[in-house]
Amino acid sequence: MDIGGMLARNARRHPIKEALVYGDKRYTYAELNLEVNRLANALLVLGLSKGEKVALMMQNSDRYIIAFMAAMKVGAVVVPVNFRLATPEVEYIINHSDSVVFFFDPEYDQMVASLKGKITGVRQLISAGQSENSAEAMEWDDLMTNASTSEPGVLVEEWDDCEILYTSGTTGRPKGALFDHHRILHVGMVMVVHMGVNPGDRLLHLAPLFHSAQLNLFLVSGMYVGATHVVLRVFEPNTVLETLEKEKITLFFGVPTMYNFMLQVPDFESFNLGSVTRYGYGAAPMPAELVRQALTKFSTDQFYNLCGLTEGGPGGILLGPEDQLRKPGSGGKAIISTEARVVDDAGNDISPGQVGEFIIRGETIMKCYYKNPEATAETLRNGWLHTGDLATIDDEGYITLVDRKKDMIITGGENVYSTEVEQVLYQHPGVLEAAVIGLPHPVWGETVTAVICAKPGNILAEEELKAFCTSRLADYKIPRIYKFIEVLPRNASGKVLKRVLRDTYREVL
Repeated sequence: MDIGGMLARNARRHPIKEALVYGDKRYTYAELNLEVNRLANALLVLGLSKGEKVALMMQNSDRYIIAFMAAMKVGAVVVPVNFRLATPEVEYIINHSDSVVFFFDPEYDQMVASLKGKITGVRQLISAGQSENSAEAMEWDDLMTNASTSEPGVLVEEWDDCEILYTSGTTGRPKGALFDHHRILHVGMVMVVHMGVNPGDRLLHLAPLFHSAQLNLFLVSGMYVGATHVVLRVFEPNTVLETLEKEKITLFFGVPTMYNFMLQVPDFESFNLGSVTRYGYGAAPMPAELVRQALTKFSTDQFYNLCGLTEGGPGGILLGPEDQLRKPGSGGKAIISTEARVVDDAGNDISPGQVGEFIIRGETIMKCYYKNPEATAETLRNGWLHTGDLATIDDEGYITLVDRKKDMIITGGENVYSTEVEQVLYQHPGVLEAAVIGLPHPVWGETVTAVICAKPGNILAEEELKAFCTSRLADYKIPRIYKFIEVLPRNASGKVLKRVLRDTYREVL
């Protein structure tokens, strides 16, 4: 069992079935397999060996998928790189991962040129299009010229390494979570079981493919069963709705922010979304109020909350359609092949109503942090992955994340969990987005602070929001400070960068 082998099997099983759609490009499974083989053989000619690292700093495209699958076929280890990172961050990941081949989109020519002499382990730069930096990088079309379309013939096995997924780095230097084919195949199988991914599905890939959710949960699961993959390069709400309708998408995954902006499209009801049978959301908490709005406007109850983390493959817990309204805000229960617990500092299971740390173990969790034994030992203990997320568990076993350990607010000796306050703020009809943080206070230690984005056409006042919270929250949980901004700072995975907000507003007191 290996990821590249899935494509070859599908090419033999249903060669003329549509496999990949990107813009006006359409590939059958036979055609896609031939393109992947061409690139795989070209990489072998360049001297790439099994186990070496291949970095991909590319936006969503057909070529991203071809590059990923080609690397899988030759037994290389793919290093997806967030294209929104600053140059020093990209430099760190390329060097730390020991990447020897570096694929990049032409948009990043200048960044790549500035890294000359700094990423000394890279033997070959490859531009995924026409590059101004052609003297330094080989262009995709030139690389593919005269390359063989035969199967590359590299023996790739289930326990061979295949990915290094770098964490989003919300609290410091990103760490590289190392995975083998066995683990990533199990991530795909989770979606086959829980969301019913099947050969008749048409999956829309909208979230960045460098993100583990889109790459592993949906690309791998879709390849596993031979579904059709439709790829969009960037998120634009109208275009997404048009594509869902035009391409008759059956399964869609998006981060909460995407759903929020799609729901604001003025003529939303004019789109025929009847082909979509399942919607998934994850990568960041989705407020219960936004879930309720989505269920109403998308006219379906088939929503799935995928609550996990990069180090899990991603993997963790899942909340199915039957519980979206019954357990609003909950992350759900453990996915197949996984166990989940909420424990105290001594590692004992907590009682319902208490707050502890969310931990998991199972087939999908990472092998280790690449070249970081100290962080590995801290995170993987006695077979359990310690997530650093604070959570509660109810008497039915449903787990709800309440905060990151590092984001919990302590004011006057009382613990305040930002998620609880944010859920209340999202109920206000004029609030588009909200993030709650703690800021230093000379008396109380920290003071609860809300950073708010208003819906278009709404003007919000501090006193109005305070009054709204008063009947819904204990006094010490009510935000004392309100800041109004246009857009919340987020990483490319959709997570709000609360450390950026804390740094920005630290001096307001």
